Amino acid sequence: MASRKWAGIGGAELMLLLVAAVWGGSYAVAKQATQQLPVLEFIALRFGLTFVVLLPALGPLFGARNAGRRQGLAVGGLLGANLLAIFVCETFGVSLTSASNAAFLISLCVAFTPFVEWWLLRQRPARRMFWAAGLSALGAAMLSATSPAEMSVGWGDGLMVIAAFLRAVMVCLTRRLAGRHTLPALTLTAVQAGVMALGAALVSLVASPAQGAWHLPPATASFWWGMAYLVLLCTVFAFFAQNHAASRTSPSRVSLLMGSEPVFGALIAVYGFGERVGPWGWAGGLLIVASAWWVTLPTRERSTKNPGAPRMDREARAP
Repeated sequence: MASRKWAGIGGAELMLLLVAAVWGGSYAVAKQATQQLPVLEFIALRFGLTFVVLLPALGPLFGARNAGRRQGLAVGGLLGANLLAIFVCETFGVSLTSASNAAFLISLCVAFTPFVEWWLLRQRPARRMFWAAGLSALGAAMLSATSPAEMSVGWGDGLMVIAAFLRAVMVCLTRRLAGRHTLPALTLTAVQAGVMALGAALVSLVASPAQGAWHLPPATASFWWGMAYLVLLCTVFAFFAQNHAASRTSPSRVSLLMGSEPVFGALIAVYGFGERVGPWGWAGGLLIVASAWWVTLPTRERSTKNPGAPRMDREARAP
């Protein structure tokens, strides 16, 4: 029995590491794809394909009563709009900065979440959250510097910081709206993907009315392999793997293992796509990761009174 138990936990943790590695690689893949297709058209295509893949999951939506259907669509529409804003900032951001910077900067979400929770849910963060936020901000400034005198934040880095903040808003909105619908999580994800695809297409047409027509997606194998990676692995596989693994291992291990995402992202960008990260960049990225890990630790009072209490939820992951 014991061996079976530990084998199950090992499998769950391996799944989480695979998800972290898959998500970490998405920044470099998205950067390559946006060099071949405009950002908004890329987002519309990516989530349009995701919506098609998840079409079978829409069954509960059509089987629900009118009131439940309206509530589910309303919640899915609001969360989808938030996700669209996240991906617009994130995809433009990764197109304007390095994939390694993007992977590290998105981890600022963990530091932002307690403050957004304080704002939206009226739950004041612990004192150490302020220290973690400050250390994360310092790490973000160090990412693009080769020396202390050159610390700055470029446009791409700034957009990634905004995306991280919007991810924190997504966490709190999801929690706040959880009781307002009865749709399964996968059905809600399909609705969000549809909203994002339609929204990105409309924004693209409004933002560039002179073009009159979209660009045809490139016919290169690298583009479509990248798109398959983003749709099938970063969305479908990651969604199921994370939910499967999270129910089979402790929240502390989930937080710690998923915190390795930016490290995977930086390593894949450097060794897989030839990006260069200087010593100050590595130091800044590791400072962000360390701050994110610190935030997930339980408070002393909580761990003393209830050692089995779960840790704070990690950031929301885009489908």
